[in-house]
Amino acid sequence: MTKYKKSTLKSIVVASLLALGVQQSAQAQISDNVVKIGVLTDMSGPYSDFSGKGSITATQMAISDFESKYHPKFKIDMVTADHQDKADITSNKAREWFDREHVDMITDLVSSIAGLSAMKVAKEKNKIVIITGAGSSKITNEGCNDVTVHYVYDTYATGQGTAKAVVKQGGKTWFFLTADYVFGHSLENDATKAIKAAGGQVLGSVSHPFPSRDLSSYLLKAQASGAQIVGLANAGDDTINSIKQAAEFGITPKQHLAALLIFISDVNSVGLKQTQGMYLTTGFYWDRTPESRAFSKRYFEKMHKMPSMNQAGVYSAVMHYLEAVQATGSDDTKTVMTEMKKTPINDFYAQNGHIREDGRMVYDMYLAQVKKPSESKYPWDYYNILATIPAAEAFQPLSQSTCPLVKK
Repeated sequence: MTKYKKSTLKSIVVASLLALGVQQSAQAQISDNVVKIGVLTDMSGPYSDFSGKGSITATQMAISDFESKYHPKFKIDMVTADHQDKADITSNKAREWFDREHVDMITDLVSSIAGLSAMKVAKEKNKIVIITGAGSSKITNEGCNDVTVHYVYDTYATGQGTAKAVVKQGGKTWFFLTADYVFGHSLENDATKAIKAAGGQVLGSVSHPFPSRDLSSYLLKAQASGAQIVGLANAGDDTINSIKQAAEFGITPKQHLAALLIFISDVNSVGLKQTQGMYLTTGFYWDRTPESRAFSKRYFEKMHKMPSMNQAGVYSAVMHYLEAVQATGSDDTKTVMTEMKKTPINDFYAQNGHIREDGRMVYDMYLAQVKKPSESKYPWDYYNILATIPAAEAFQPLSQSTCPLVKK
């Protein structure tokens, strides 16, 4: 055999071995051949109705639909826990899941306390969190990191969208009733900027404990302010209690309420009589399109209620994550995050969606108004969609971002 033939044969053997090694490496990229998703949520507290068991159900639906569509070679497991809206419980559970149970991604995280706590642990462990339930805009500003996606809504989107609409309709003077933690203050601050930019005025605010059942003293301060609009910078049970007690004390209809974050589950709990006419900003309404109706009816069969924005968003987020794993053949954090960020999101939940460098998933949001009882024709027929807020306008522009990942 000539020297040239020996060299050529050697090159072929080396190339074959390298190819085999790459193939074996690719096959082994999913650790333990298992992708494990953790749903860390509020199971019994003030946010459980629009998250909780419904978020777990939505996650399981996404996993089942993914398996039916792709028939993946890897196994998908789900673990769940109640973070009780507490930072220490959230951090400890996230660390336990990442260290001992080999969880690859944690989602839901329905309060900002939980979201900000989990994302710090995720950064430390180089694991992914997709926050669907927490709202503070701090998550993609000074608190941002490269392993976190903020998927469903934030206080900029819901606060600005609703505040602008209310001021435009003549609600010029405001007084805020604010949940006394990072989410409530973020919501008040973001809405205040929109109110002032639109020509409105904020007369004052009062902070209430989170959560709070008796809001009477705080509502009386709002009443005494004489403001046209009482802005509710809270969510879940706090919002429900605010609306009910405002009616009891005769604050409404003399003054009007603006719920800066309200879910369809809240409207269902309070009823159309007391919520009619309210403006809201949402990323999802079950009855908006044939695709949203199809998903929601399947969800309804399991939960006997329509999905909230958060519960529908959890499904979309989990599906987007799993499709990135499928596309890359890997559960490596950097690999999957890169794939998620470069892949557009267009499904029954999000239109014109993509994940920015600050971790914010931006997509079209909707300005809605709660129907009058006489306008509702069937169960859960609660909203009139008034306008689409394009993705580029719905969320804080990167030019205003304080996230260190954003290049300016």
